[in-house]
Amino acid sequence: MSTENSMIWQKRMPTQLVENRVCFAGPHAELSIYDTYEQAQKVSLKADALLYCGMVTGSKVMHTEFQKDISFLPHESFILAPEQEVFIDFPEAQLETPTTCLTVEISKERVAQICDRMNDILAQSLPAGTVIDPNQPLHTLHTQATQQVLDRLTSDFIQNDPDRDLLVDFGVNELVTRILRHHGRDALLHFTLNVPDANGLTSVLHWIEQNLALPLDAEKLAKIACMSRSRFYDSFKRQMGCTPLEYQHQRRMNRAYQRLQEHCSVTEISYEVGYVSLSHFSRRFHKHFGLSPKQVVAKQVAPKVVDSKLM
Repeated sequence: MSTENSMIWQKRMPTQLVENRVCFAGPHAELSIYDTYEQAQKVSLKADALLYCGMVTGSKVMHTEFQKDISFLPHESFILAPEQEVFIDFPEAQLETPTTCLTVEISKERVAQICDRMNDILAQSLPAGTVIDPNQPLHTLHTQATQQVLDRLTSDFIQNDPDRDLLVDFGVNELVTRILRHHGRDALLHFTLNVPDANGLTSVLHWIEQNLALPLDAEKLAKIACMSRSRFYDSFKRQMGCTPLEYQHQRRMNRAYQRLQEHCSVTEISYEVGYVSLSHFSRRFHKHFGLSPKQVVAKQVAPKVVDSKLM
């Protein structure tokens, strides 16, 4: 290469590595992995389709038209509706320790197909006239089960497997189902707060919510629901996607997370949600979220409100 051409090349080289994006296309979806190497403010993000965002390392601060200064940390989900714009701050990004996140853009057609099926399943438990609306923004801490789906889906996108497209499609379906189940459960919980005795299921959910520290009595719950024990369990699992015990555990963990955000002591929170043993509570919390209670406190970068729901 001549000296002149070499100088031209050097002038065209980027002087700063601000962000690197890697994309992987799949059926009805696209995975993007972002590494941000420099602090930045108010970076715009918007997509034509439903956009699932998940943090990998570091933290971001999100600003939507509905809420400002939302801290976004690893093990949290942030879902944007099609055409919804979010502005992002990167307070921690550095060349040596980049902020890494991933997004999964999911086609409107695939979301609509799964949404129709979920509405059919949840029709009996949701308030009359209420349907799941995936076009609502959602920010929540997700469980280990959802994290495993994300890890598996990312691996399926990246690896050159002969069944790659089929595996990606399965993973996208599961992720969308969890998102929609979350929206449906959110609608039901809000309805339960206002009309706790609307039906057998809302009565049971209200009792569990008001008595998180108490052990579950299957016979008592069945009586509250005005059902036989076997019918109650079948109905609960079909409508909620889990058993009453699993649901209570999810609500306990979410309550514990909320209380940690309020800077309550771990010991106090442990008793409040029904655990006599602090070590047992810490183990269950870590297994559920992938973080210990102390790590949750340490990772707070800004005050925020956590949704009363879990994926």
